[in-house]
Amino acid sequence: MREAVREREFREFTEARQAQLRRSAYLLCGDWHQAQDLTQTALMKLYAAWGRVCRDGNVEAYARTILTRAFIDQYRKGRWREEPVEDLPEPPSAEPVAPELRLLMQSALMELPPRYRAVLVLRFWEDWSVEQTAAALRVTPGTVKSQSARGLARLRRLMEELSPETSGR
Repeated sequence: MREAVREREFREFTEARQAQLRRSAYLLCGDWHQAQDLTQTALMKLYAAWGRVCRDGNVEAYARTILTRAFIDQYRKGRWREEPVEDLPEPPSAEPVAPELRLLMQSALMELPPRYRAVLVLRFWEDWSVEQTAAALRVTPGTVKSQSARGLARLRRLMEELSPETSGR
């Protein structure tokens, strides 16, 4: 009986959050196929720890932590190589952003080192606190702050370099 309840709860969570996790994975790796693989890896690991995670609470934060750590581990092992992509992530449900700006931002984001990218996605896309991000990445809050500042500065420079308005000067 307990196992059936566990299966149902996990299935409900997966159906509700899989698309959102995949979009986050895409922002980390820049490829929809790799994002799907990364999401599946995270969900498999989440399933293995489902009973404990449900007892501890905040399943979504745990899932995103697994996703981010899996990305960093895969990148560190050299299994993924960045390549330009044609597909863009689905736009957030907030106010629409010009497609050109989205393309420019995606291109600039893919130029960042994986750690900066992970910090920026967790802090600003997922809206995590410094402490949550530090725990997920197993670094100190000071490291998150410095990598956020450096990552944003580099992202701004890249946006300026890639922007058609500034490159024509």
